[in-house]
Order: sequence, then C-alpha cells, then structure tokens
Amino acid sequence: MYGDDARVDRPRLLQAALNGDREHPATPRTPEEIAAEARAAVDAGAASLHLHPYDGDGRETLSAGPCAAALRAVRAACPGVPISLSTSAAIEPDPDRRSALVAAWTDLPDLVTANQGEEGILELCDRLVARGVGIEAGLLSLDDARAFVASGIAPRCARAMVEPLDADPEDAVAHAEAIERALTESGVGLEQVHHGYGVASWAVNRRAVTRGHGIRTGLEDTAVLPDGRETSGNGELVAAAALLLARGG
Repeated sequence: MYGDDARVDRPRLLQAALNGDREHPATPRTPEEIAAEARAAVDAGAASLHLHPYDGDGRETLSAGPCAAALRAVRAACPGVPISLSTSAAIEPDPDRRSALVAAWTDLPDLVTANQGEEGILELCDRLVARGVGIEAGLLSLDDARAFVASGIAPRCARAMVEPLDADPEDAVAHAEAIERALTESGVGLEQVHHGYGVASWAVNRRAVTRGHGIRTGLEDTAVLPDGRETSGNGELVAAAALLLARGG
C-alpha cells in the first residue's frame, strides 16, 4: 500500500556527486582534485562517492586510463568508501562504443549509475554485473521507472536513483513522488536515493528524508546551498545535506 509503508527501516545513505559537467570554480577534474573533493565530502558526512573521470583534454570520459587514475586517487584518499562511476550516454552516446569502453576498464568501481532510459543500458548492466560491479539504476522520469520495473533487472541492482530533471521544485517533488509510487506499487523494494538538480535538488532531498530514503548532493547536482547561496564546494553541500538528514527533513 502506498503511503507510510514506503518507508524502510535501514540507514539512509548520503552520497556525494562530485563533478559531472558542472561549471564552478571548485568542480574537480584531475584525479588529484577529485580525490581532494572526495575527502572533503567524506569528512562532511558522505558515505558513498559518485564521480565522472576526465581525460587530459578536460572532457568527461569512460576510457580505461582516466577512470583507473581517478579511482586509484580517490581510494587512496578515502579508503573503504564505495565509489560509483557514471555510464551516462551524455559522455558516450554510441551504445556500442560505450560498451567497448566499459569492457576495457582495468580498475573497477564498486558501482555505476546506469540510466534506465538509455539505449543498450540493460546489456551494459549485464556486462557490469558479471564483473561484480553494482548497479545504481538511474530513473530520470516516470517512463524510466516503468521501463525499469518491466525489465525485471531490479533484483540485480544495488539501489534505485530517483532523479527528476525538473527545474521547478514543486514539479521535481511531484515527479519524484510519481517515480517512487511506480516502484512501490510494483513491489520493488530496493533502497532508494533521491536527488534533483539546481535549486530543486533541495526540495527533492527534503521530501526523500521525510520518506525515509537516502539522498545525494554535490556539485554535479547543484551549485547552491538550501538558502540559495552559492556553495564553496562539495564539502559544504554535503554538510548541508547531513544536517538535513539529522533534522529529519
């Protein structure tokens, strides 16, 4: 039944999304910069890290070398903290090329985000699960959630990432609620981690906390704090999210 039954009796995860393609003075690109921001995020309360490696030309990449360098740097700075890499089509839109790049990875992340609305994503998930990599199923829309449920892949995933793209906070919250409902009514009991983008991210986070879900924040998601001020970096964003969790939303 939809309602308070959606709450789960488990610790609520706080994940930091360190960079993406965010244009901000503190956005990390090099392995050393990513490791430093990762350490700041963990010190502020993050229990999981999501990051996008960059190549020598300053572009997001799925290539094995930059991915390995970023993973090694962050693991040295934050030993034992689970790391998630992106597999977004925004980085490599060709599904065959993306699959080949991921197949060539030498150092494996603990997890990857896999956006369920993208072409070839189920095959990519199969490849990664076979190599022992956990799947964070990215649900950017209600259609993504419905496709995810229909695919039957949920039991093989680590968690569902509820991540509405709406810029308006009210729209984003309503969209997150609809995605959550689609999962709940279909009997998908995976851990959920909710986040939005821009100023709407905090509205989505607040609702998620009251529902008993995990949350994500970081420079990939937003460059502003809950009060609208521009953030100094990932550590400050994670500290604000940790306070939100402590206060119960």
